[in-house]
Amino acid sequence: MSSPALSVAEYLKLINDTLRLIPSDQVVIEGEVSDFRVAQGKWVSFDLKDEQAQAVLKCFMTTWQLKTAIEDGMRVQVKGHPNVYERFGTFKLNVETLEPVGEGALRRAYELLKRKLETEGLFDVSRKRELPRFPQRIGLITSRDAAAYGDFLRILNNRWGGVKILHAHVHVQGREAVGEIVGAFEYFNRLDDRPDVLVLTRGGGGLEDLHAFNDEQVARAIYASKIPVVVAVGHERDESLADFVADVRASTPSNAAERIVPSRSDVSYELETLTGHMESRLSHTIQDRAFVLERVTNLIGFILERQKERLSRAKEGLLLLVNSWLPRLREGLESSTRVLRQVDPKRVLARGYSLVTVGGRVVRDASTLEVGGEITVQFAAGCADARVSRVNNKGQQKLVQFVGRGRRMTIL
Repeated sequence: MSSPALSVAEYLKLINDTLRLIPSDQVVIEGEVSDFRVAQGKWVSFDLKDEQAQAVLKCFMTTWQLKTAIEDGMRVQVKGHPNVYERFGTFKLNVETLEPVGEGALRRAYELLKRKLETEGLFDVSRKRELPRFPQRIGLITSRDAAAYGDFLRILNNRWGGVKILHAHVHVQGREAVGEIVGAFEYFNRLDDRPDVLVLTRGGGGLEDLHAFNDEQVARAIYASKIPVVVAVGHERDESLADFVADVRASTPSNAAERIVPSRSDVSYELETLTGHMESRLSHTIQDRAFVLERVTNLIGFILERQKERLSRAKEGLLLLVNSWLPRLREGLESSTRVLRQVDPKRVLARGYSLVTVGGRVVRDASTLEVGGEITVQFAAGCADARVSRVNNKGQQKLVQFVGRGRRMTIL
């Protein structure tokens, strides 16, 4: 009995179900990239072909999955899920991972990514930060099994002690390296009590060995770090993209320790030199101040002496003025006294005259008096109250009568 017929869509679905049984991480395909394209800034497509055979594999992935810059002609290895596009019945590979193969491809990928990151400003010198002079906490990102780990700690302790090391053990090459290194940067930057500086280091090697240090994710993790970063890779001839992004690039792990902490002997020499400079400047300052103080003291003494002379002359002049002025003042006072005595009303009254007042006011004209009005008569000895009996306004006698006694008395 024949099997029932399948529709085209059913057949293609059957093929895709079968293809899904192939483990994507167990099949590695190697070939040369051609017709590389990026659509809408997120979809990547390219053909993977052999050098001699005519076979071509259509590959698709996202820009997020593409961790390495590639171009036509590069030889790469890819892993992914095979799939038949049911609408057109075309076979394709949905790529999950891609890595350049060979020194030439790695070098070309390195140059392309370097150009990209440099264009974005990740290497700008203006954004690089200075390291603290005396760090208290250092975050160390490396493998505990690497020689770089021991070299760094040995030089660090020889130069300067008392620094706390926070070590994040990571693989420095292989599949796990990139994820672990990025995770270490994220961990240290999340800490409440962050290290003063981070150190990413490993031994030397070729481009394949340094692949993780040339990875875009690692470069961006260094760039995003809120903590200053020192990168030290291998030997002086080795360089990586991580070196260009770091705040400080050290040539070796040992050089990283030398760049991060000062030498005890150097600090001791600096302190001695600084102490000598301070003592010298202090001595010069004291001498200068003593000289100024001496000059000021002499100047004050000179000024005081001149003021004494001026005061002495003023005193002599004042005494001379007083001695010549007081006799004249005494003579004027005596003359005024004599005049006052001559016009003193009491002396006039003593000669037989009297003073008539009304309400305390002196009467100078008889016409101001009224008959019957009361007056007060002041004598040289005592006074008397009287009442006006008659007033002579023509220079004749004025008669007044004393009040209380009934006797009459004529007042001229």
